Amino acid sequence: MVQATPFLLVLFLALGAHGRTVKKCSLSGSWVNDLGSNMTIGAVNGDGNFEGSYHTAVSASPNEIKVSPLQGSMQRGTNQKGQPTFGFTVNWSFSDSITVFTGQCFVDNDGKEVLKTMWLLRSRVESINNDWKATRAGRNTFIRTG
Repeated sequence: MVQATPFLLVLFLALGAHGRTVKKCSLSGSWVNDLGSNMTIGAVNGDGNFEGSYHTAVSASPNEIKVSPLQGSMQRGTNQKGQPTFGFTVNWSFSDSITVFTGQCFVDNDGKEVLKTMWLLRSRVESINNDWKATRAGRNTFIRTG
């Protein structure tokens, strides 16, 4: 029995590690990004689709900033392990532009939910000769506010 003790200890630790609960990241709720923009994502349906609103804190448009609608989709596979990938589009209510975001929902080491995203913003231009200046790219990190 003495020689079985190390084996049982290793087995116990291995089984215990698999039994730990991993916190899942949920897209639904309120978020703020590193620039101060606010986003609210509604419930994700069974197909992984969702809607929400986005209130940007930054804009190159001379128009008054308004809350804009967003529509998106989340990967729904079992391979996501609680940290899903997603994408959404914001159709800006106050300018002739549209932005697509793609990212992943993470649970950090402190148990907080974080969205890491990249985006492409396409602005309308008057001619194909100005196409070179119509697309911008960037990254944002969102943290949950509610």
